Amino acid sequence: GPLKPEITITYIAVSAIFFNSGLSLKTEELTSALMHVKLHLFVQIFTLVFFPTAIWLFLQLLSITPINEWLLKGLQTVGCMPPPVSSAVILTKAVGGNEIFFFFFFFFNFFQGIVITPLLLLLFLGSSSSVPFTSIFSQLFMTVVVPLIIGQIVRRYIKDWLERKKPPFGAISSCVLLMIIYTTFCDTFANPNIDLDKFSLIIIVFIIFSVQMSFMFLTFLFSTRNNSSFTPADTVAIIFCSTHKSLTLGIPMLKIVFEGYEHLSLISVPLLIYHPAQILLGSLLVPTIKSWMVSRQK
Repeated sequence: GPLKPEITITYIAVSAIFFNSGLSLKTEELTSALMHVKLHLFVQIFTLVFFPTAIWLFLQLLSITPINEWLLKGLQTVGCMPPPVSSAVILTKAVGGNEIFFFFFFFFNFFQGIVITPLLLLLFLGSSSSVPFTSIFSQLFMTVVVPLIIGQIVRRYIKDWLERKKPPFGAISSCVLLMIIYTTFCDTFANPNIDLDKFSLIIIVFIIFSVQMSFMFLTFLFSTRNNSSFTPADTVAIIFCSTHKSLTLGIPMLKIVFEGYEHLSLISVPLLIYHPAQILLGSLLVPTIKSWMVSRQK
């Protein structure tokens, strides 16, 4: 169509998101963020190892059901995605949890997103034979790393102006992301042979909410054990960071890894459901978690 997604999305939109991130990333705060080693280690092990492995095992059971196989593959992609920063920061701040470590968390997410997530996708989806490994990393480097570095360089020269004017970085990224999601769905649903039944969609929504609740409860149990040494504020950060998944990095990642796939939009559906679900559940649990944290601190 007139939007020319093969050009505007592939070469411009994704790069614009990470150039925008480079402008907003405060690298001068990296040193203080590095101090929370144990907290970072817990979140990354849960996110990179436990989460995708647990989803894979669960999907072995679901594979014998009549649920749409592409939606199930989409569930696995959710498990492989890195955590977000925006929703995790907002909810952690709302509760009063530990937010000091978020900068390094944000920095590591970029590394995880461009290196580890594609490896996890290839490992758990078994698509290494049809997805050109070298091409994925070269495209990720040009569309994610290079714009991010350029954004950081530009930030050095206009830092004072950025801090004075405070541009709406979040709104800009959201608008570009919305365009990427829209064109992704247009590509797939223009295909008359697409098959998405209501039963599969309803079951996937139920599974996503169940997975989120279960994993939030697990992280709470793990981080509040007697020998864990995590503070109540650390536990709050762990609950949100370990169980949330990034839509901002996830959708561009799927566009690159599964470029040309006929069922790309079906694969994207679980992630598109997971994102609002994590915000909704997190918001509902904020008063409960906050009262628990305050009582523990007292």
